[in-house]
Amino acid sequence: MTRRPVFVALAVAAAIGCLAVPFAAHAQNGGATLPIPSIPGFAPAKQPQQVALTLQILVMLTVLSVAPAILVMMTAFTRIVIVLSFIRSALGTQNIPPNQVLLGLALFLTFFIMAPTFKIINEDAVQPYLSGKMQFQPALERGEAPLARFMIRQTYKDDLNLFLRLSNTPRPQTLEQLPFGCLVPAFVISELKTGFIFGFIIYIPFIIIDLVVSSLLMSMGMMMLPPTTISLPAKVLVFILADGWHSIIGSLAQSYR
Repeated sequence: MTRRPVFVALAVAAAIGCLAVPFAAHAQNGGATLPIPSIPGFAPAKQPQQVALTLQILVMLTVLSVAPAILVMMTAFTRIVIVLSFIRSALGTQNIPPNQVLLGLALFLTFFIMAPTFKIINEDAVQPYLSGKMQFQPALERGEAPLARFMIRQTYKDDLNLFLRLSNTPRPQTLEQLPFGCLVPAFVISELKTGFIFGFIIYIPFIIIDLVVSSLLMSMGMMMLPPTTISLPAKVLVFILADGWHSIIGSLAQSYR
C-alpha cells in the first residue's frame, strides 16, 4: 500500500512526459489546438457520497492487504500451527508431513473453529452493511464484538494486564471496553503460551521412547548404531496405535469450546 502512490506518481509523470513531446512539436508547427484524450475513471467527484465511497474502497483494499496478518494473529491459526509443528518435530520426521500439508490443515481447522464467530459477524455486521441497512462504522463495531469475545476467552489475564500497563490504559469496567490495541497482542502471547504447553505435553512420550531406545542400544553394546534408526519407527508406531492425529486435533478443537 505504501508503494502504490509512488507507482501512481511515476505513471502520471510518464504520461505527462509522453504528452509533452507532441505538444512541443505542435507548438513549433503553428500552435493549432491539439485534442487531449480523456481518461475514464479519473473524473473529479461531484458529490460528497462519491468521495466517501472511494475512501471505503481504499479501506477495503487495505483490509485485504493485511488479511493474512489478521488471520494469523486474531484467530486460532497460531496455536494450531504451533502444535502441528511440535508434532512433526517430536516425531523426528523432518519434512513429513510437508509444510504445505501442515499449513493447509491448520487453515481448515481454523475455519472450522472460527465458524460460529464468523457466522455471527456475517449476520450482525456484514449482511446489514451490504444490504444498506447499516453504515460502515456501526457495522465495524458490531463485527469487532464477536471477535473480541472470542479472543478474551482465550487470553490470560496476566498478558492482558501487561499490555494495559504498558500502554498506560486504565483498567476498563467491562470486557467490552477493552481496547483492540491491547487485546490483540495479549491474545497472540496467550496463544503462543498455550501452543507451547501443548507442545511440551506432546514431547514427553516421545522423549521417553528416545531414552528407552538409547538405553537398550547402550546395554547391547551397539553404540555405533544411531538411536534415531530405531526410535523413529517406534515413535511412528506408537503415534499410529494411539491414534495421535485424532486425539491431538480433537484436543485442539475442544480447547476453544
